[in-house]
This record gives sequence, C-alpha cells and structure tokens, in this order.
Amino acid sequence: MFKILVAEKIADTGMEILKKNADIDVKIGLSHDELLETIGDYDALIVRSATKVNKELLENGKNLKVVGRAGNGVDNIDLDTATKKGIIVVNTPESNNVSTAEHAIALLLSVCRNIPQAYHSTVHGKWQRSHYKGVELFGKTITILGLGRIGSIVAERLKAFGMKVMAYDPYISDERVAKLGIKKVNSIEEVMKLSDFITIHLPKSEETIGIIGEKELSMAKRNLRIVNCARGGLVDEKALCKALEEGWIAGAALDVFVNEPKEGAKGGNFESPLLKYENVVVTPHLGASTVEAQNNVGTAIANQVLAALEGNIVDAVNLPSLNIKDTDYIAPYIRLSETLGKLYYSSQKDAIDSVEITYSGDISREQTKLLILSFLKGLLEPVVKERVNFVNVELLARNRGIKVTESIKNQVDYYSNLISAKIISKGKEITFAGTIFGKEEPRIVDFAGYEIDLAPTEYMLAIEHINQPGVIGQIGTILGKYNVNIETMRVSKNRKGENSIMILSIDQTIQKETADEIKKVPGVLTAKQIKL
Repeated sequence: MFKILVAEKIADTGMEILKKNADIDVKIGLSHDELLETIGDYDALIVRSATKVNKELLENGKNLKVVGRAGNGVDNIDLDTATKKGIIVVNTPESNNVSTAEHAIALLLSVCRNIPQAYHSTVHGKWQRSHYKGVELFGKTITILGLGRIGSIVAERLKAFGMKVMAYDPYISDERVAKLGIKKVNSIEEVMKLSDFITIHLPKSEETIGIIGEKELSMAKRNLRIVNCARGGLVDEKALCKALEEGWIAGAALDVFVNEPKEGAKGGNFESPLLKYENVVVTPHLGASTVEAQNNVGTAIANQVLAALEGNIVDAVNLPSLNIKDTDYIAPYIRLSETLGKLYYSSQKDAIDSVEITYSGDISREQTKLLILSFLKGLLEPVVKERVNFVNVELLARNRGIKVTESIKNQVDYYSNLISAKIISKGKEITFAGTIFGKEEPRIVDFAGYEIDLAPTEYMLAIEHINQPGVIGQIGTILGKYNVNIETMRVSKNRKGENSIMILSIDQTIQKETADEIKKVPGVLTAKQIKL
C-alpha cells in the first residue's frame, strides 16, 4: 500500500478518500529539518502553500513519486528538480476559483466601508458613525490585473455592482475582453491614472513581482484602493507603506504577504509594517478558505495523488499526460512544433486572436493532437510564467481568448512533411513553418513571411532591415566588438523584395547596450533576440 504524508490540513472529504486507498500519516506543522528527516519514507507528499518543497527536500524523498499541492499555484515547489527526478506534481487549479473571487470582492467592500475597523470599534463600546464614512462602488472605475479564471469571475460580479470594469492583461486578446463586456487597458501607467480601485489576480513570476511599486503608486489617483488576493509581493510592500504614509492612495486590502508564517508552526506569529495603518484591511490568506472550496480542493487533490501513484493519466503540472505510440517518428515533429510556437512571442508582442495549424504530407496522418499541444506549449510558456504542459495548455489558450483550429493538407509542394502556423493578431497575419530534414533535423522554412532555410539554435537574432548594402557588415562588426560569436547566418528577402531579414545563430544572449547599438544601424527596422 502506498504511504502518503499530509503535511498541511486538507478537508475531511479528501482525507476519507486517502484513508480508503493508502497508508496516511498526518504531520502538520513540521519544520523543514523535520520534513527532511521523514520524507524518505513516503511515496507521496501533500502540501498547501506554506511548505517549501525545495530541491533538498525532493532529493531526500528517495521513494517520492508524487507531490500534491492542495490549491492553485505551485511556486513553493521546485518543479525543475521534481521533473528531473521523475516526481509528478499535481495541483487543483479550478477548485477555489469562486471562493477566491468572492473573497477579493469581500475585501473590496471591507476597505470601502471600513467594516473591520468599525466592527472593532463597536464591540469595544464605541459608536463612531461619522468616523467610518465609506465610499460606494457604483459608478466607480475598477481595473482587474490578470484576466484569467479568477479575474474573469470578479469582472462578471463587479459589473453587477454598476462599476466601470477595466482589465490589464497583455496576454489576453481584445476579443476575449470584449466578450466580457469590459474595457482593456494597455499599460500599468494607464491603470494607475484611471482607476478608483485595483484588484490583482496575476500569477507570481519575475514579470509580475513588484508590478505595482513606488513609481506606479506615485502616479495613482488619491482615492485609489488596492486589493491583493493573489500572491504576496505583487504589490511592493515597502512602497505601499510609503504610499499610505504620503497619502498617495486611500487604502488597501491584502490577503497575501511576502512573508507568511506557517500555520501551526512554533513562533508563527505574523508581523508586518502594514498592520499599523487604519486604512488597511488584512486577512490571513483566506482566499480559498470556504467549506465548499476546501471540500473541492481536498477531494480533487486526493483523487489526483492516488491516480498518479497508480500510474494513471493525471493533470500533472510538470509532465505531459499523453502517450506517444511511435516515439521515434513523431518526437522530432513535437520538438519542431514547440519551436514554432516559441517564435511568435520572441519576435512579436501583440495578444493573439487565433491560431491555425496546417499539417501537410505524411505527418498529417499521425497523432496531430500532440503537435498542436506542443505548439501551444511553446507559444504560451514564455508569457504565462507558470508551468505549461500538455494537460493544461488548451485551457490556458481558451482563457486567453485564443481560437485554435487545425487543418490537413495531404500534398505539399516542396517538402515531404510541413507544419505551418498562421497566427492572427489585431487583423494581422504572421506565419511560421517548419519541416524535418533527414530523420530528426528541424528546419524553419518560413519566418514571419520570409522564406528561409534555418536550423534553429538556442540563441538567435532576427534583424529585419532595408535591402541595402552595408547593413550586414556593420552588425557583424558590432557583435565582434562585444565578443559575440556568429555561428551561422541566413538572409532572405520578403516576397515583395523590399525588405530582408537576417537571422544569426550566436553563442550567447546579447546585452541591452549591444541590442541598442544594432538598432541604430541605418536601415535596421527591428532587432529581436530569440532564446529557444
């Protein structure tokens, strides 16, 4: 029988499922050192957000096969190490969406009407109606940062309050935003200048940490109130304290913090400089803390962990869950499809409306589902900033309003097999296409409308330029000056013959000053660094 360690509390519904099917130990509040000592005995570990499942812990888990995160994010789990060790990581991304959305709205109402402060005053015998005058939501402008599952629920609910709802999410298409009946905002600066309220529903990543800092807060409307029910650190806490001290904003409501104590741990008291402000409402990470959500989470994580232990297909965060029948033949095309997907956001920035993948030749008779999933994985991984796999990638695409279609062309003019991707963004079409030479050598044969014969490498530069003498030589000189070695170069004219593209395979990423100097070369139109 499988042995499972439950290191943080999950609902009784989940525990009952686990107890019927495995040997369970519940050890809540263990220190990291205690976990290191005991983890080697277990086949699976179930945690929430407080337990840090880092490289050291995973390496000590000699029998560990599955880590279950009872909740959405997995930023407390070292996914790379887990993948290398063959440890499946599962979570429950859909289980607490409504609960978290409703808590964000509860915090919004609380900070508007001073509900916690007024309650505290009243139960201590005071009657201070005039002291706790609030503000209404009706007619006010709120911006939702992050229009994923939870952000979309919040948008729908707040429209019913008669609010003017806007959204900031560079990776959600205009069509998706329009379907929700709200307005899209294109920059954080615009968000700060227009919003009466901001509610944050972004994943935690290098791109989003500190997305609202001192600079952004200094340009805010003085009546702005901010709600963060997503992840600690998305609002710079030090900058937020300064904004409250200086009166740059009217208040904040926070359910998450950079440093949160582990519930039940010794010395787990909570301290934060934000606790001293009367116009700040705080709760101890309660976004998913409803009976319904906890039952959903508990049931889902129990079933996921048991299914993974039994070798069944699961919605793994870090592993694909589709079987490949003919690995030798189709594997190069899977890698090619992912590379084609990565090329878009490496060279373009606009949100995508739709994607059409066409398979030509013999490959069209294979399991093309794997190829479209690989393409979408390559497409979304650079911008989602969370682990993307074959299981969740279609849902991620749908949540971003990306329409995906596939078509088959039995014959192809020049290649025995060809995978073509047409990406439509704001009415503009961008195409990428590739094939396999020999048994497994990938080739890009269409790069954004330029016919080319390109073997993709880890580091590349794509430089679009006017078709005139001297451009190539100047760029080579600049790269040499900064000790960047050019391994290969491909140049192609576009179909009209007006402009050319030069794609260089280089031995390293280039620094900003190098890129800036290249962009100043007469005739250079764009210069994009591509890292595959």
